Amino acid sequence: MTMMRFSLSRFFVRIRRITQNGQMALSVLAFLVGSGAGGAVVLLRETITLVQTLTYGTGSERLFTHLETLPWWKIVAVPSLGGLIIGLLVKFLMPEKRPEGVAEVIEAAALRGGRMSGLTGLKAALVNACSIGFGASTGREGPAVHFGAALGGWLASSLHLTRSVSRTLLGCGAAAAVAASFNAPIAGALFASEVVIGHYALSAFAPIVIASVTGTAISRYYFGNFPAFFIPEHVIQSFWEFPAFVVLGIVAGLTAMGFMKCIMMSRSLAQKLPVADVLKPAIGGAAIGFMAIWYPQILGGGYGVTEAAVMESLTLFLLISICIAKILATAISIGFGFGGGIFAPALVIGAMLGGAYGMVFTSLFPLLSTGTGAYTILGMGAMAAAVLGAPISTALIIFEMTGDYALTLALMVAVVIASMITRQFHGGSFFAWQLELRGHDLREGFEMTLLRNLKVRSILSTGGELVTLGVGLPDIRSMLQKSEAGELFVVDGNGVLFGTITLADMSEFAFDPELDQLITASDIARRHPPVLACSDDLETAMTTMRDNGEEYIAVVENRENLIFMGCVREGRLMSAYNRALVESRREERGH
Repeated sequence: MTMMRFSLSRFFVRIRRITQNGQMALSVLAFLVGSGAGGAVVLLRETITLVQTLTYGTGSERLFTHLETLPWWKIVAVPSLGGLIIGLLVKFLMPEKRPEGVAEVIEAAALRGGRMSGLTGLKAALVNACSIGFGASTGREGPAVHFGAALGGWLASSLHLTRSVSRTLLGCGAAAAVAASFNAPIAGALFASEVVIGHYALSAFAPIVIASVTGTAISRYYFGNFPAFFIPEHVIQSFWEFPAFVVLGIVAGLTAMGFMKCIMMSRSLAQKLPVADVLKPAIGGAAIGFMAIWYPQILGGGYGVTEAAVMESLTLFLLISICIAKILATAISIGFGFGGGIFAPALVIGAMLGGAYGMVFTSLFPLLSTGTGAYTILGMGAMAAAVLGAPISTALIIFEMTGDYALTLALMVAVVIASMITRQFHGGSFFAWQLELRGHDLREGFEMTLLRNLKVRSILSTGGELVTLGVGLPDIRSMLQKSEAGELFVVDGNGVLFGTITLADMSEFAFDPELDQLITASDIARRHPPVLACSDDLETAMTTMRDNGEEYIAVVENRENLIFMGCVREGRLMSAYNRALVESRREERGH
């Protein structure tokens, strides 16, 4: 073990030397991350297959056909007992006591400089793979993105790379994972840039493309080079059919909003249940197990039933029923604590919705319709784009999954309309909602994110002008006249902040010498002044200064003990922010 650790350390030292050579070195690192992420996708998929085979007796994508041969009690028992195992795994393995996915990757890119734990990524992959294998109504793509990004983030952290390079390697892992999952290298690169990195700068895009191609090559070598669904090509029949595509986009956007609302309600319900968190996945598993007695198509990722919809082999009643049941099952799975992603369920729901819509439209306007299968594909793209908040990469994923490029214009219309509706009326994607629950609103942009990454302790001035409680009025008057800040900080004998004194606080005592021997700092001090804690970020500091009209604010160790540590000045805060902004932009241009 010691020899292995020594060899690994020597490897990192050599790689760290190589990384000093610029863009070529980053390309090498991108290749390494892409290879690792491609292998991670293979490992994840094989683990899901293994767990599903052990629990249900088959590793087939068309799990629902096999479930029809099983007794009802086993269909209920597997996700129920599986939920209990997932609850235990989450409790003892996951640092935040919850499964992790794409939202954590976006958070790491925006707020943690692209750093992620490789060990946590491995644990999360196990939790997610077992969840899907036990029948949770979730997908494997989100876990794959998390696993691949964790490898990139871990490598960057091990090499002590800059923030910008770390975020790029994080994106490389995500891109390779998406590309390997869907056999879609173009979509993988754009997904990482659109969702994870948040920009298309060439300095980051080039290595992301390298990683995406590498991940795809590994996936094709292992699984073969073919699209996810084999379907006949569809040709748009008439210009007059475009209003139907627009209406489908509207319906998909509204359905996506309802879908995400169901997940929120399910999570809220699970939180209110008077049971231990470790038991909640088991309760959710029992619920989806009972639903699967009538609708076995809801268990697992759902690629089998999606293919059935694309091939137009489902009835209208079944399409609508599975759509509703899949929404409920996915909401329960995620809300009650199973791991897994949202992309595959969104594809299933979109396929059912699009297929039903296409069947109705074709029956009403047979001469105008491109065909039910075409609307099934459009529904998949529109629904997934609205839920993920990634219209560009989602459209490309659908193209590369189906190979049906003739539907380009129709898919773009449906995807854009659905995405606009959710963005306008829901406020953003499923991942944005997850991050908002944790207090992170990344819609405010790069500048706010940068402020949140800088802490008050980094700009703390320890030379604040202090007075004790018993200091008399003449000394206070003299100190204020000499004070650069025009403010004194009053502390007790233990260094605890008591209050502050400014010239405004002195107004009635300033020119009355008869009070000089009667008034002390404790009498004048303004109690409970605005304060900042050392752990606060600069966004909090800036907001506090603006809301209170203060240019100088006391900093305490924490808001419980109020031990005075120094003060923050508005000028220094802005200088620190500007320096960080310039440095970050410099890294983005030429890491």
